Amino acid sequence: MASDFVLDETARYPADARSSVRVLTVELVVLDGPAPRGTRVRIPASGVLRVGSAAGNELELPDRAVSRVHCELTARADRVLLKDLESTNGTWIGDVRIAEAEVPVGTVIRAGGSAFRVEASEDPTFVEISDRTELGELVGASLEMRTLYAVLERVSQTDTTLLIQGETGTGKDVAARSVHALSRRARGPFVPIDCGAIPETLFESELFGHVRGAFTGAIANRAGAFEEASGGTLFLDEIGEMPLSMQAKLLRALETRRVRRVGSTKEVDVDVRIVAATNRKLAQCVNEGTFREDLYYRLAVVEVSIPPLRARRDDIPLLASTFYARIAGEGAEPLPPELLQSLKQRAWPGNVRELRNEIERTVALGQAQRMSTGEHAAATQAVLPAGVESIVPLHLPLKEARLAWTSEFESIYVRAMLERTDGNLTRAAELAGVSRRFLQRLIARLGLRGPNGEILADDGDDD
Repeated sequence: MASDFVLDETARYPADARSSVRVLTVELVVLDGPAPRGTRVRIPASGVLRVGSAAGNELELPDRAVSRVHCELTARADRVLLKDLESTNGTWIGDVRIAEAEVPVGTVIRAGGSAFRVEASEDPTFVEISDRTELGELVGASLEMRTLYAVLERVSQTDTTLLIQGETGTGKDVAARSVHALSRRARGPFVPIDCGAIPETLFESELFGHVRGAFTGAIANRAGAFEEASGGTLFLDEIGEMPLSMQAKLLRALETRRVRRVGSTKEVDVDVRIVAATNRKLAQCVNEGTFREDLYYRLAVVEVSIPPLRARRDDIPLLASTFYARIAGEGAEPLPPELLQSLKQRAWPGNVRELRNEIERTVALGQAQRMSTGEHAAATQAVLPAGVESIVPLHLPLKEARLAWTSEFESIYVRAMLERTDGNLTRAAELAGVSRRFLQRLIARLGLRGPNGEILADDGDDD
């Protein structure tokens, strides 16, 4: 959240930084286990430090009881966030197994037979933030987004492989397009591939292409996504859904920048920049055995995480106004304050995509216009008819009130229908869309009687 960072105006900022925030400088010090005691590793100021037995971790613990990617730590302005990555033996503080928690400086963390302590350093650490409120198609002025922009601005000027993580609907694809648009490859193609939508049998052909006759249905030569994206950017969306059988082939293509079409004996050079995205924690997938460890580290050369909308609620007014202006078009009334207020109160589990869809639905149904003219407010005030409080059993709990209301409705409905048909049960049943026997039983259950005390269900014309 925005409180994760604190601007320190009295701190001495680096000379080449446009603007920065100071974060807690944190080191992990090994206390026990197979790793050399006293080993120190600093948590990156703008990133995540991973602990595990695999060689690619920033803190490598060669402990058989430690998972390959065991846990991760992130530094904030005044605290450290610890998250276990579905490790086999768990991450512990004392006798408490930790899934996710804030840990103060001085905390000793145990993983398997190893232990390390969180220590603070007096050396200042700064994180650069951007002056932008938008980056390409990304919109947001919160500190979280401006910190993200600063990283994307820098990485866009390189060909470094980028891994974007975040919940569904946060805008991972938008971030990928924005990086491409800012890069030196902007004039080249941007080729998106949804790894979750490709059948496993066609994966290799989609990525690397095929030659005529390579398999049934291959009636002509076809270039794959790598060749199509040559000179530009290949965006591998939902990379966590890629089958294990394809991951080794993708790894080789990333390392050699050469691909071979299915059925061909020749390799083709490709000049492509890779951006991958996923809503899964790939580190957890590595522990679960569903994602290759070497491919994960090859993709996560630079790794960023897009915050969910609930973590940057201050961006809702800007996002809503931007979407409203795009959807409503020129000449539309400004975003109604009533609509904005209702948007700020929602949880948004679908993140930015859900917000945009809500704005589009509101405009399409004309609700925004009614709010602007005050019709919505008037309609809201007129929803309950006068005197409704006298027939709503507010003295009862909801469940009992619902039963009482239903019984009262049935009584009023049947009496009105019998009055309309002059007491003819057969005709009343036809109009009500029920059988005559059902209506008789309903009248008997309700105990309805005429003005002289006679049972209304008995009209002398029984089935």
